Amino acid sequence: MRKKLPIGIDGFEKLRTNDFYYVDKTLFIKELLQNWGEVNLFTRPRRFGKTLNMSMLRSFFEAGSDPALFDGLMIAQEKELCEKYMGKFPVISISLKSVDGRNFKAAADALRTVIGNESKRFLFLLESPSLNEKDKTSYERLINVDSRSDASYAMSDATLIDSLKDLQGKYLHRTEQSEGTHGLGCPV
Repeated sequence: MRKKLPIGIDGFEKLRTNDFYYVDKTLFIKELLQNWGEVNLFTRPRRFGKTLNMSMLRSFFEAGSDPALFDGLMIAQEKELCEKYMGKFPVISISLKSVDGRNFKAAADALRTVIGNESKRFLFLLESPSLNEKDKTSYERLINVDSRSDASYAMSDATLIDSLKDLQGKYLHRTEQSEGTHGLGCPV
């Protein structure tokens, strides 16, 4: 039986669990870890697999992800690397594809939605003993929805500006350090 062509599929998990063809690019993970950089910029032309590669990285590093997704792929042969890194971290993964609008306000609201939706994936932070009440209140600013609208996030411009830095540095990183849970205050 032939595999399906993944036309328009940019989610690694969906591609691997639904019997689509996949060109194994998983050694990119090893290369990324060996050639470590504080910041990595991935530029490629449109339709070149950037989103799929980011999805693959998220599936590899994120706590709670399914290691079976990598069965039979090249990275699975790197046992020590997989043991050290696979499924050990909270991963912030956003795409700015949907951030647009006819004016600045519309684009900013679209960005609030992207950041708010991603921030909601870390609701365990509200129960984390590593965060004080001030931090929890600050985190809630990222996920609160405007009471006048059931779809718009209420975060201020100031909150939006620092949202990713705060989510990573103030909340997730602090939880990782104090709880010693490979980046988690959530179940693995």
